[in-house]
Amino acid sequence: MEWIRPDDTGYDEARKLFNAMIDRRPAVIAQCGNPNDVGEALRYAHEHRLDVAVRSGGHSVAGMSMNDGGLVIDVRPMKTVTVDAAAQTATVGGGVTWGEFDRAAQPYGLAVTGGRVSTTGVAGFTLGGGSGWMERSWGLACDNLVSVDLVTAAGELVTASEQENPDLFWALHGAGGNFGVAVSLTFRMYQVGEQSLAGLMLWPADAAPDVARAYRDFAPDAPAGVGTALASVIAPPEEFVPADLQNKPALGVVFVHAGEPGTGEAALETVRSWGPAADVVAPRPYAEFQSMLDDQPDQFNYWSAEYHDEFPDPALDVFLRSGAKLPHPSSQLLLIPWGGAVAEVYGTSTPMARRDATWVSHPFALWQDPAQTEAAIAWAKGFRRDISDFATGGVYLNFIGHEGQDRIKAAFGEENYNRLARIKHQYDPLNVFRGNQNIEPAA
Repeated sequence: MEWIRPDDTGYDEARKLFNAMIDRRPAVIAQCGNPNDVGEALRYAHEHRLDVAVRSGGHSVAGMSMNDGGLVIDVRPMKTVTVDAAAQTATVGGGVTWGEFDRAAQPYGLAVTGGRVSTTGVAGFTLGGGSGWMERSWGLACDNLVSVDLVTAAGELVTASEQENPDLFWALHGAGGNFGVAVSLTFRMYQVGEQSLAGLMLWPADAAPDVARAYRDFAPDAPAGVGTALASVIAPPEEFVPADLQNKPALGVVFVHAGEPGTGEAALETVRSWGPAADVVAPRPYAEFQSMLDDQPDQFNYWSAEYHDEFPDPALDVFLRSGAKLPHPSSQLLLIPWGGAVAEVYGTSTPMARRDATWVSHPFALWQDPAQTEAAIAWAKGFRRDISDFATGGVYLNFIGHEGQDRIKAAFGEENYNRLARIKHQYDPLNVFRGNQNIEPAA
């Protein structure tokens, strides 16, 4: 294990997060290569009365994987990926990112629902639920967990699965890092073959109302194996974009088909019939597609989200108005269809409430100039305010930052939250792991 302190070379690089808004200075960063290292770091934090944060990919938009003056358990050295092609499973270390996982599984023609940004950590993404392009066909990432090995607040290495510690295993399906440090995760995998049909299509702003309505009617019933999203963007100055559309507001559809070969073409032709001005959907390795839409590093980030049972024309009007006022060319406004395999698991089967939502809207503010911070955050909050009449009140916590305890409870519902609080009391009664969307231990 390597201990990194403020005077050490590499300290600034070790504390750097995806969100450039976050500039925190922990007293010590413990880079852990195995479960014993994690236990030692936890003991050190207890002895020195240091707050604890856990860092893997570092993609928490609120910077929950870093703290000021405390100890950060950095699991990035845990980079193993083992694929069992015969069993169609894979086991990854707690520090693996989705890009690393996807590339390791691609030679076997296998994948599982992963992050839409390839630098996201597998562990935090999955334990928070795991919403990705293939969720309607394969379920959320957490739905495909076979087991999780984690180190508890007491420094004990435990395995959670349907057979071992089943209550803890249930809690790890969406309640995040409240219960320990994940050092290993095993997943069920799915066939994607050598190539998937995937990419992006763009339309100019004047076509957006018609395309948005066509998409709204198409996406909830898209065939198995098809993943999509509607995105208000600023068209990039890239060769595949017509010159008269570059750097202007545009509407995009992300399309991926990772099902049976030959079954995605009809769905793709439906979307193409809407006449995109730019179209880069083509056969490519699934792992390549998974990194196509990665954001540039060193940008400021502020995100939020809402669930919707319906998205009628007035809601689409709100979406399009907000999407026409993106605060920066890197910002996006996403509308993501749920249903399918996501909705097949609901109620108290996992901690996440309202999984039967039909849509998730996701204002994704990114910018580069600190002077734009106030306007960018106001844009994201303004969308939430304007869309509130069409929202259910549910929320996917991986899509938001610090929005208060009421939003955390809304993500789980009262019954699930109370059960989580009891499990939290069992595994972390002193709330050591509170640097997250925190569940407070039951009294």
